[in-house]
Amino acid sequence: MKPNILFLFSDQQRWDTLGCYNPAIDFTPNIDSLAAEGVRLEHAFTCQPVCGPARACLQTGLYAARTGCYRNEIALPSDIKTIAECFHENGYATAYVGKWHLANTGAKPVPAARRGGYHDYWMAADVLEFTSDGYGGHMFNKDEECVDFTGYRADCQTDFVLDYLQNRQKDKPFFLFVSYLEPHHQNDAGHYQGPIGAKERFQDYPIPHDLQAFEGDWAQEYPDYLGCCASLDSNVGRIVQLLKQQGEYENTLIVYTSDHGSHFKTRNGEYKRSCHDSCVRVPLILRGPGFVGGKTITELASLIDLPITLLHSAEIEAPGLQGMPLQHDDRPQEVFIQISENHVGRAIRTKRYKYAVKAPFRHGWLHASARIYREEFLYDLGKDPHELNNLVNCAEYKQVCAQLRKQLVQCMVQAGEKAPVILNGRWRPCHR
Repeated sequence: MKPNILFLFSDQQRWDTLGCYNPAIDFTPNIDSLAAEGVRLEHAFTCQPVCGPARACLQTGLYAARTGCYRNEIALPSDIKTIAECFHENGYATAYVGKWHLANTGAKPVPAARRGGYHDYWMAADVLEFTSDGYGGHMFNKDEECVDFTGYRADCQTDFVLDYLQNRQKDKPFFLFVSYLEPHHQNDAGHYQGPIGAKERFQDYPIPHDLQAFEGDWAQEYPDYLGCCASLDSNVGRIVQLLKQQGEYENTLIVYTSDHGSHFKTRNGEYKRSCHDSCVRVPLILRGPGFVGGKTITELASLIDLPITLLHSAEIEAPGLQGMPLQHDDRPQEVFIQISENHVGRAIRTKRYKYAVKAPFRHGWLHASARIYREEFLYDLGKDPHELNNLVNCAEYKQVCAQLRKQLVQCMVQAGEKAPVILNGRWRPCHR
């Protein structure tokens, strides 16, 4: 019997907001239990730290060079086959709940042709933060009808998930994608909106070191952010409980991850669109058929690896997808990151280094790529895990830059881009 696939997707959640990654976090028992029973990826990263492009990569298994979705407000092309279509063609019921962000309809309903192959159940909004806030709003059903909800948004969204699981026809396995907005900030308010009481409950939790080193807005926003994460955990517990009651838990592959993290305005003027680990490192947990035993994988992984991993779990062939199944032990030595909107940038992250380049003559909203880049960041993560000391012009790291430059160009070409010219700055002695 083929496994059910349940994809639980948060928005803008840092990797270190779960207890299984960070001992200071003591309020995520349900997600931690998935990690204890399944597989936790210690070093997982987004392939594009902005909402729409990351989602396009997940729904297609292709980088932006192939989909064209290099920034927000670009609809997913209708001629690109999605993983939901692959599941549908192979006997799966396909269902979607939450934020879509791939139709460019804003606050309007997403028509069926732009739903990426989710045919059987649909309760979503293209940009959920446009149709709701922390305590109320609406989404749209399969018939494009407005469905209001009141109460904390993550709770209400989970109610729709439970409704689907309780009332679906049981003659097919399901591929259910649940896209929460939390812990993303509320755009129109400019703040994270945790449940009532979150600011008081979480005000004394330790602040991550990478945030403490900069001003940002973490002092006022981090408690509510943690409140959002705690709410997600309790709702994951509700879903798992129902799956167990239905006898579906052991045959359901559950994936928990996020599209990117948050650096709380410490690296630029907002929360994302940066190469730093606070922005690109995400939680990634899989629990279910093929992923059991409480294992921790320390090799590098990317969101681009997940589509082919899920199809591989269901024994579905999908030629042409980028990324590598997580079932394979021979992992790449780096992950590749494309950055848009804030600037046109590219980066690779190895276990030891972070290396990033920026196009000096291109606009991040208007241009998908560039022919010329300039080296922007080099961090020696073995010595500087919080990325505080940029070594990009340090003479002692000249050969390191040369090797990483070569690796980055290879990654760009493999993703479907043309090999660029990468300029370096002036080499100078390292500061001690």
